[in-house]
Amino acid sequence: MSWQQKILRVNLTTGCCNIEPLNMTWANEYLGQRGLGSKYLLEEMDPAVDALSVENKLVIATGPLTGTMASTGGRWSVITKGPLTDAIACSNSGGKFGAELKLAGYDLVIIEGKSEKAVYLHIENEKVELCDASEVWGKTVWETEGLLQKKYSDPLMRFASIGQAGENLCRYACIVNDLHRAAGRSGVGAVMGSKNLKTIAVRGTVGVKNANPEHFMKTVNAVNNRMNDREGMSRDGTLDMIDVTNSIGSLPTRNNRQVRFEGTEKLNPSAMQTPNENGHTNLITNGACFGCTIGCGRICKIDPTHFSVKDKPQYHKASGGLEYESAYALGAACGVDDIDAATYAGFLCNEYGMDPISLGGSIAAAMELFDIGAITEKHTGGIKLEFGSAQALVTISEMTARSEGFGQDIAMGSKRLTQKYGHPDLSMSVKGQEFAGYDGRSMQGMGLAYATNNRGACHMRADPYESDFNTTEIEGKAAIVKNSQDEISFIDSSGLCLFPGGCGWTLSDYLELVDGACEGTWDMDRLKQTGERIWNLERQFNLLAGLSKADDTLPKRILEEPAEVGIGKGLVCRLGEMLPEYYELRGWDEEGRPKADTLARLGLN
Repeated sequence: MSWQQKILRVNLTTGCCNIEPLNMTWANEYLGQRGLGSKYLLEEMDPAVDALSVENKLVIATGPLTGTMASTGGRWSVITKGPLTDAIACSNSGGKFGAELKLAGYDLVIIEGKSEKAVYLHIENEKVELCDASEVWGKTVWETEGLLQKKYSDPLMRFASIGQAGENLCRYACIVNDLHRAAGRSGVGAVMGSKNLKTIAVRGTVGVKNANPEHFMKTVNAVNNRMNDREGMSRDGTLDMIDVTNSIGSLPTRNNRQVRFEGTEKLNPSAMQTPNENGHTNLITNGACFGCTIGCGRICKIDPTHFSVKDKPQYHKASGGLEYESAYALGAACGVDDIDAATYAGFLCNEYGMDPISLGGSIAAAMELFDIGAITEKHTGGIKLEFGSAQALVTISEMTARSEGFGQDIAMGSKRLTQKYGHPDLSMSVKGQEFAGYDGRSMQGMGLAYATNNRGACHMRADPYESDFNTTEIEGKAAIVKNSQDEISFIDSSGLCLFPGGCGWTLSDYLELVDGACEGTWDMDRLKQTGERIWNLERQFNLLAGLSKADDTLPKRILEEPAEVGIGKGLVCRLGEMLPEYYELRGWDEEGRPKADTLARLGLN
């Protein structure tokens, strides 16, 4: 089997670190990572607690295929109550940290309590200790990794850290690993910061065993041979989506005032790969996570003559560059078409530990507040926070990263920001989490997916893309959203990435790998029921946390202001028609609560 059958429990209040057996009944019901971590979280804490209180817990979770030879087997998740949404948060990351944790012998790390002083967690197989973090508290993610890497003199040690954004409780602070991969959404880094935990440093040499390694390797080879459409993803990463959404009129622009951005040609893969007037090329190479055979990551370098870095040589090196979501949020959403300015803001997100989607969405909301006069230069500290200003984007991103001036307001997230200044309708968010790069008027299925997602607006928890790109009719959208939510819940719990699904894999390929690695028989019915069980468990958490049907909604702009161009021209999102059908398909009542027979069927009663 591919479970290590061990969890590490770390009580920061007492300083105790204990190894416990994994609950294998739960593992067989929830698989791992997202599902299993959510099960432990719900069983061990009251969902109604304040997300930044000592009572909240932080679950670091791997999947059964994390650290194995399965392609993209480097995924890991952070499960907690999110301070951005006050809902369940499960933030997924790649890189090499997750595999290293699994190779150290752990399926989960459960972090509870709060340390009186700043600490970091050091794991080397069964040797576990909490260490004084005073040397690295107040440092950036990049500085922290460098200092600890030097201290331990082990180039294979992996780190998952918060920067100053997490320390200062930015509502969308993330946990960064491998310098530029991140558990990015919902504010999981703020929870880590609230516990005075700076870093998890891990080195593992235990390995991962399968019950039938020969059979598993045959499965891996067969499935990998079916991943035959990865050239485009390797070459362009996810950034090629910006031309797709712009062409159909689904690229949220200037805080969703528009659905097309005239500046995409300065942000797209061609712009990233073509030398500028100074002969500088933004893209250096692509990058891959542990065990990945795709390599969608962008490794980029900012033109050293650009105003954002001209006098900052520390940013003249290559690091993680723009992907579609960061290019949308730090570019189109703010009306900015300067690829170097957006790349610099993205570097700050990696360095200080912030979610670029929520950062960009919050800045875009502030720009609209500035545009209508709800805030002025008096509020912003003299910054002309105008749509399209690369200078404003750079300056306010720096202020937010360092918790300075008006940056402290931006760090609240767009929901709290717009409420503070009297215009809550200007927050383009669901459950307080900012939109990803798709407009719910042109993409009706995505609108429904945003509204019903357990962790707030998210583009990675449902797959209505093919349907939405082909039609704005809503017939069948509810079923597509519901079924793909269940399927993705399973994949997110396996330890694998979703992107092979866009490079040739089908759901059956994921199933083959899980069946080949895990005990028991895993068929398609079990896969879908496992995913459905996970989705409903998350819903139970949110209901107990105080969320309700009222939170399954979209901003007024998306529901009442028709798109002006594109395939959605003249349309608003028809959420009110799709939501009742979605509830019925889920086996929920009219208020969005799972019915007794649904809970019984899934073993959740």
